Amino acid sequence: MEEGIVTGGTGSLRSGLRVVVLALLWGSTFLWTEVALRGFSPLQVTFIRCVLGALVLTAVCCATGRGMPRGVTVWRHITVAAFFCNALPFALFGWGQQTVDSGLAGVLNATTPLWSIVLGLALGSERGLRPARAAGLLLGFAGTIVLLAPWQGGGSIGWGALAILGAAVSYALAFTYMGRTLVGKGTPTISLSAAQLIAASGLTAVVMPIGGLESIDPGPVVLGAAVVLAVLCTAITFHLTYRIINDEGATNAAAVGYLLPVVAVLLGAVVLGENPGIRGVVGMVVILVGVGMTRGSGPTAASAAPADDGAVGGAFAAAKPAAGGGIVEVPGTRRATSGNEG
Repeated sequence: MEEGIVTGGTGSLRSGLRVVVLALLWGSTFLWTEVALRGFSPLQVTFIRCVLGALVLTAVCCATGRGMPRGVTVWRHITVAAFFCNALPFALFGWGQQTVDSGLAGVLNATTPLWSIVLGLALGSERGLRPARAAGLLLGFAGTIVLLAPWQGGGSIGWGALAILGAAVSYALAFTYMGRTLVGKGTPTISLSAAQLIAASGLTAVVMPIGGLESIDPGPVVLGAAVVLAVLCTAITFHLTYRIINDEGATNAAAVGYLLPVVAVLLGAVVLGENPGIRGVVGMVVILVGVGMTRGSGPTAASAAPADDGAVGGAFAAAKPAAGGGIVEVPGTRRATSGNEG
């Protein structure tokens, strides 16, 4: 009996450490983006993030004997997913964070689950919205309005904040599309993720002549921030997320979503000297409570299917990791796949 208790306690500790590490990595995305923007343009940051992330995940695929997806149809779906889940939101976060603090960006990113529900309602895949979920949806958007403070002439509202909200909406679109077209088709999730970043690199390269060819002179700090953003916050987080969902289920992994904005705000305040203010803290709390209410009455991860070949392709049920941070529900689908952070 005592041995079982000790073993269980060790497992809980290990589980908690995984969640904390993943939250720190994802939550720090906005900090590293802010620093990288001091020497690179938004498009350049996006391109570096996609290319280095793709190289890391491709190396993992090669090391584990998993090949790239095959077939024109699959790559067409991957390209669409890469646009909405990687290229577009990464660029929008870069653009938005030129005028928006990293902490506020992290909090606005937490609205992704709310946009997923709105999308589900629009598509008809979200049916029978319970009162608690409806109240959580309204509460979450109320918190967003508190953050933006449109009634104040000098408030946070502006193109930067709207760009970040656009990134959150893009994630919601991507998650629904990926859940319907890419998951459960027999391709390991790690292969899909690597292919998706490869496609995102190509999409970003196409538009680089428009706003990504400015002369640059990044110092070691800026260059290091870009590398950390690409390798740790874009590629390595995939593996940690897979392990958590594979070993403990999507419900435990979902706990990360509630820590991301908190980590983003704390890092912004401690490292960059940002001051979220009372309104920022209140808005963050209201949004998190609203998101919690929408999840509390939703489906659980109890019906998660067994993982395939260790890549957790198909181990996801009713939840998915957000690229820019968090676990969000995917309306109208029982499965979801892995994305990337903003």
